[in-house]
Amino acid sequence: MAVYVKASAIKNDKISESGMAKLDLPPKGCGIITLSGIFPFLFFPAAFIDNLKLSCLLVATETAGEANIERTVITMSGATPFSYRNALIADAPPVGLVRWLVFMAIMVALMVVIGGVTRLTGSGLSMVEWRPLMGALPPLSDTEWQRVFLLYQASPEFQEINSDMDMAGFKWIFFWEYFHRLWGRLLGVCFFLPLVYFWLAGRIPAGYKLPLIGLLFLGGFQGVVGWWMVTSGLVDNPAVSQYRLASHLGVALIIFSALIWTASNLQFGQARWPGGYSLATLILVAVTIIAGAFVAGMDAGLLYNEYPLMGDGLVPYEYGEHGVWDAFENPASAQFHHRWIAILAVIAVLAMALRLRQAGYNALAAALALVIFLQFALGLTTLLLGVPVWAGAMHQTGAVALLALTLLGAHRLNLAR
Repeated sequence: MAVYVKASAIKNDKISESGMAKLDLPPKGCGIITLSGIFPFLFFPAAFIDNLKLSCLLVATETAGEANIERTVITMSGATPFSYRNALIADAPPVGLVRWLVFMAIMVALMVVIGGVTRLTGSGLSMVEWRPLMGALPPLSDTEWQRVFLLYQASPEFQEINSDMDMAGFKWIFFWEYFHRLWGRLLGVCFFLPLVYFWLAGRIPAGYKLPLIGLLFLGGFQGVVGWWMVTSGLVDNPAVSQYRLASHLGVALIIFSALIWTASNLQFGQARWPGGYSLATLILVAVTIIAGAFVAGMDAGLLYNEYPLMGDGLVPYEYGEHGVWDAFENPASAQFHHRWIAILAVIAVLAMALRLRQAGYNALAAALALVIFLQFALGLTTLLLGVPVWAGAMHQTGAVALLALTLLGAHRLNLAR
């Protein structure tokens, strides 16, 4: 009889990790499961548990077709007291479903980075028409290339900024926008087809069908938001609206976060909805990223390429010139806010890393602390160098990685005990 055991390891009255493992048992009998077996996704080495070899002897019986643990006995070498609590028979984590969701989260993360490169290379307005189906194919003939180039030449961006651009230059910026849109289509296919398979195969656990359908529609909505953003730069002003850019990124972050959280629930167990400190940290990280979108949307990174001062002081002299909407309309103010919200995010994330370490999640805590320092350093590098493409792309990648680790940290701290 194969059962699945979910347990939490406890040291000094603190939960150090929880996990699931498969255990083969006779209808009445016992089996041995090792620490490495019950915690296959351990974020720290077994040496963390004082280098003790811990095994758990589970005695199970079968009642009405269901396996039930009657008692748990811990055998170990050494004198430090250990115990397992909350031992219960649980459903096996749906490995295929989890891997698919993680794969989709990686694809969304790459989509965000590709979008950042598209923005940094000035390629976002190169495709001035939206063809959801036929647009999957690039121009395949000189005639088609000439057609799309003529369309671009009628746009404000060409007439006011790129009037000297030739076909070769156009093909370069066209590539990035085309690749960005193609990746979006690929995302849709990679989400829809496996979703249908898991649904028909009955492999979606109860309570997860509606959220997955919601993610599917949210992905389609994101495509509409993307085109809505592009259209803001095709009439009069050759620049996309910073509000629409931030909205486009915001929807992407919601999709990414939902994928990470759902995969974590399936793999590690259902977590409570973040509240208090965990929620505040997540909000700070997300607001910092969205503030960066306003910086990008107004090219504010090209101003005040120095740190920590902005001109003669910490506050730029232009601050407040746009009244109540200054934070969203004034490039200097947008950069100022991004700088200082980032400082608050660093403090909050380091505090979360400390809480994770105290809870026993050492490796996750170390990774979170490392990434927040790297992301802050990348932000400074991007600013001081005047936003080169490579630095901007790495900074955007760091933002996604930081959000992912913050989500994982919040999930661990809110696991049901």
